[in-house]
Amino acid sequence: MPDDPQLIDCTSCGALNRVPAEKIQPGLAPVCGRCKTPLPLPSEPFVVTDATFENEVGRSPVPVLVDLWAPWCGPCRMIAPILEQLATEMSGRVRFAKLNVDENPVTGERFNVQGIPTLLIMSGGREVDRIVGVYPKPEIVRRLESAIAAATAKESAAKP
Repeated sequence: MPDDPQLIDCTSCGALNRVPAEKIQPGLAPVCGRCKTPLPLPSEPFVVTDATFENEVGRSPVPVLVDLWAPWCGPCRMIAPILEQLATEMSGRVRFAKLNVDENPVTGERFNVQGIPTLLIMSGGREVDRIVGVYPKPEIVRRLESAIAAATAKESAAKP
C-alpha cells in the first residue's frame, strides 16, 4: 500500500496540494500545482499517539525523531525549544514527533523507555538511535545527520 499523501496549503495562492510521500524526501522541493511556488514542508513537531504511531512514524519516507515526554518533566521542557528549532532547520529531511508517555503508555513500553526525555530516531519503521536525557543541539544534529546518511545509503543501495 503506498504511503498516504500529505495535504499542504500553498502560502502564495492558498491552493490545497496533495503531495505524495515520495515527494517529501531529502533534496526534493514540492511545488504548488496551481502557481508553482515551492510548498512549505511541515516545520514543527507533530503529536503522535499510541494509535497513530505506526502510520505517522513507521511509514514516514524520511527519518523521524520522536520526543517521548511528559508535561511534568522539567528536562522535557528544557529540550522542547531545541527540537522546535531543529524541526524548522531540518524540515524535509527529518520529521519531528512528540508523544506524551503519560497519555500513551503502550509506545513507551514497546520501546522499553525507562526515563524521559527519550528521543527515538526512527528510520524505515525501526529505531536506529536513542538519546536519553538532555543533550546539546550539536550532538542531536550529529546523530540525526548520521541517521539521514544511513537512510540515504540504504535507499541508494536498493535502487537497481
